[in-house]
Amino acid sequence: MTLFQMLLIDLRHQNYTSLENFLLLTFSDGWFFVTILFFVIYCTILIGNFCIFTIIRLESHLHTPMYFFLSNLSMLDILYSSSTLPLILFNCVTGNTKISFKKCIFQLYLFVSLGGAECILLAIMAYDRFVAICNPLHYPVVMNARLCASFAAVSWLSGFLNSIVHTVMTANLSFCKSQQIINHFYCDVPPLIQASCNPTKTSKILLYVVSIFLGFTPFLYIVISYIHIISTIMKIKSSEGRRKAFSTCSSHLIVVTMFYGTANFNYIGPSGYSLVVEHLASFLYSLLTPLVNPIIYCLRNKEVKGALKKQLRRFYFKTYR
Repeated sequence: MTLFQMLLIDLRHQNYTSLENFLLLTFSDGWFFVTILFFVIYCTILIGNFCIFTIIRLESHLHTPMYFFLSNLSMLDILYSSSTLPLILFNCVTGNTKISFKKCIFQLYLFVSLGGAECILLAIMAYDRFVAICNPLHYPVVMNARLCASFAAVSWLSGFLNSIVHTVMTANLSFCKSQQIINHFYCDVPPLIQASCNPTKTSKILLYVVSIFLGFTPFLYIVISYIHIISTIMKIKSSEGRRKAFSTCSSHLIVVTMFYGTANFNYIGPSGYSLVVEHLASFLYSLLTPLVNPIIYCLRNKEVKGALKKQLRRFYFKTYR
């Protein structure tokens, strides 16, 4: 028996089988421009993150803990954006916004799983920078290959386990219509709770508790880690040393600010904002972070830029010489 068959057992017993489809939002005005925009964004995400992942795998001097976690982040971003953007593109092109209950729950499960895994992975990357800067002499011993692999496995596993809680809770909501309208462009927990016709206080409390545990707690750890990191950097006497230390953290700090800021606003932020604001926040943390990750890490990292140029030259000479 699959996970999603198990999730639907309670629904059959509770006589919620009248629900056939959800109706998602789509862009009726300017749909052609929006489709082109999202297609370009999706292609950029795929190409950029795949290049980062491939370069790190090919270049032996990038086989370090920091770049190992970065390659995991790139793969997460590819899958994360793929859990929503193909659906949005399909709805824009066809105008058919229907999605079955099972498909909606499956898409929600993937989306929440990958987002949760990214939350944990970003915190692990902060720990890596903390050890590298605050305890550099012990860094090779502490951040050994086994620990890095364990950290990566924990981030992925925790995301998928956390998503089971959200998915089970959402799958057991009741909906009043056979074709329930969802005020969102893809299936996510908050809009499904809002569309439910049963009392949602318990569901909202569970959403807040789990989101605080997986979203706000790692963010708080990152903030504390960077307080210690910045304090250590400021004690470095050489201005060049301080600049190099800051450069290894700045890319990660930018990504953390964008991702956690918008994600926490969407899941545990204050309610009462307009749908436009809520949709914008959702797009920012689900699309902007995967889009800008390769740009940030390429433009602000000399090692990645050098490795990219090396691989491009190698490809050119193999192809045209």
